Amino acid sequence: MSHWRLRFPTDTLHRAGLGSLLLLLLLLVSGSCTETVNFLTYEEEALGTSIGVLSDHILFNSQREVPGQFRLIKFNSSLIQMQEGDGQLTVGDVDLERLCGKAFDVVSFWQERFRLVHVEVEVRDVNDHAPRFPRAQIPVEVSEGAAVGTRIPLEVPVDDDVGANGLQSMRLAEPHSPFRVELQTRADGAQCADLVLLQELDRESQAAYNLELVAQDGGHPPRSATAALSVRVLDANDHSPAFPQGAVAEVELAEDAPVGSLLLDLDAADPDEGPNGDVVFAFGSRTPPEARRLFRLDPRSGRLTLAGPVDYERQDTYELDVRAQDRGPGPRAATCKVIVRIRDVSDNAPDIAITPLAAPGAPVASPFAAATAALGGADATSSTGPGTPEAGAISLVPEGTARESLVALVSTSDRDSGANGQVRCALYGHEHFRLQPAYAGSYLVVTAGSLDRERIAEYNLTLVAEERGAPPLRTVRPYLVRVSDENDNEPLFTRPVYEVSVRENNPPGAYLATVAARDLDLGRNGQVTYRLLEAEVGHAGGAVSTTYVSLDPVTGELHARWCFDREELAELRLGLEALDGGSPPLRGRAVVRLHVEDQNDHAPRLVTPPLVSDSAQAPLPRDAPLGHLLTRLQARDADQDLNAELTYIQLQSDCGPGALALHPATGELSLQCRLSPQPADPLTAAVVVRDGGRPAR
Repeated sequence: MSHWRLRFPTDTLHRAGLGSLLLLLLLLVSGSCTETVNFLTYEEEALGTSIGVLSDHILFNSQREVPGQFRLIKFNSSLIQMQEGDGQLTVGDVDLERLCGKAFDVVSFWQERFRLVHVEVEVRDVNDHAPRFPRAQIPVEVSEGAAVGTRIPLEVPVDDDVGANGLQSMRLAEPHSPFRVELQTRADGAQCADLVLLQELDRESQAAYNLELVAQDGGHPPRSATAALSVRVLDANDHSPAFPQGAVAEVELAEDAPVGSLLLDLDAADPDEGPNGDVVFAFGSRTPPEARRLFRLDPRSGRLTLAGPVDYERQDTYELDVRAQDRGPGPRAATCKVIVRIRDVSDNAPDIAITPLAAPGAPVASPFAAATAALGGADATSSTGPGTPEAGAISLVPEGTARESLVALVSTSDRDSGANGQVRCALYGHEHFRLQPAYAGSYLVVTAGSLDRERIAEYNLTLVAEERGAPPLRTVRPYLVRVSDENDNEPLFTRPVYEVSVRENNPPGAYLATVAARDLDLGRNGQVTYRLLEAEVGHAGGAVSTTYVSLDPVTGELHARWCFDREELAELRLGLEALDGGSPPLRGRAVVRLHVEDQNDHAPRLVTPPLVSDSAQAPLPRDAPLGHLLTRLQARDADQDLNAELTYIQLQSDCGPGALALHPATGELSLQCRLSPQPADPLTAAVVVRDGGRPAR
């Protein structure tokens, strides 16, 4: 991953007295470079003042590769505001000093691609404050026996500006006084001032000095303040206490040292006798209140011990001013500067912050909450969405999301220093997701495979951050990814073909059957409605299938629209379609074969021989032999199966029983007796044709 910078010419931060703001804006592109863009603005700019436009300064691989949208994350938009379209940054708060040292992230999406960018915004301080003394009158006492070079602590003026615009110098207005003022910067970064004795004093010659103290900052033009300095010269004894460590002592203390640990035994000595050699110890006026709370100085022995727990991550250096003074008349004193440096130990486990992200148009987690159909989970906080860090590690990803799609930003940190603060992070749980390094301490959770909600609806992942201390401390964070539904499943009927039967002569509206289709999607994507596909029915005069049958679109119930006649329509083939509620909807199809069952609603009809007034004639030769076939009766029945199974029955014959024989199945009528030589009248027989229905017709 390569890095390059766009910079506007600026002075060095410490030299020019500039507050700096580091604004991290995050853009991701798979396999692309990380860029750094710098902007400059001034404190107290007017609201809405443009700071810069990101799209003007980001280099792209081609002219067509233009970001479609920028999005700030982990950022208070009331301080600096950004237009999502082109990434224009504008001033959102008149006091930009509040932003110094804060970090921010941004995600930009375009054409399903992302790019990672670091942006540094430098806030240049304006000299809008003058130094001010805590008091207008500053009283100071010094012994006439004080040695040349003796330092007397002074109160330091306060200047709310920073850098070069802050306090730069202190001096005396009187050029020929026996004193000089020195302004210094302490080891802990604070400023201190001393009144330095330049020549020996004689109280009997001059017992007091009234001087003017001038403080000035480094602005253009500079601002200044004055205070009246009153120096009273005291009569002194012969000797001052002396510290064996000298004027400066340094000590190192581990941050896990127990309360009561001895830091230093100061043990200042005074060779005088009696009260003039009796030394008492106390913290000087420049020792800050926090140091007085954490460290204890025994006023008699000078032993410096730990009074409260210290934390390297909170403050790594303390400077204590210790004053040793004898108890004689006109007491003499000595000062020692004790610098306590805190040594870091591995006492802080790494922190993991997870910010779920989503491309524009993707479902928004709110709070990826379990109470809704989409969201919820462990540690869920109030409503959150893309670009908002949440305590509950939950992301919502649409199924069908492409590989290498961005899921979340993971930021790790450790308040320890050195190896104790170096953190490595790993993701466990499923191969469909992987952790991709972004920049120092930050990672991207991206998809490593295709997601299918119907196969796996949620993934329980685990993030583990481990420092490199000895022994290493680690933090384990559960992380839940829920897969949101997409309309990627079409409705599927329970059968491809439904075989349905209905008896003819049914009443209109009669129930026929219920069809059903199942859709694996959720919500509207899984809501199925039904409809019949119109098709022309043969032998029905151009009528369409929906003329005969109705389908309830919600329940899938089929009903007959009218009375069926099997002899007119024996079978009906219907096309079914199931549609889901997606946009666009998906559909599935099936077929219903409707069979009309026969009823015995037709009586047999004799077609051979032809009837005239329900009678038929057949020729009979005089010499017809026994078994002579007189005729074959043929009847037709429009019904089906048993209802059309015909039986021929002879009821009576005028030639006596057994004269004629009728075959019950074939309808063959044959002669079974000899005729008289001279028959007078025709032979007659009554025949019935009966079908097999119940009851028969």
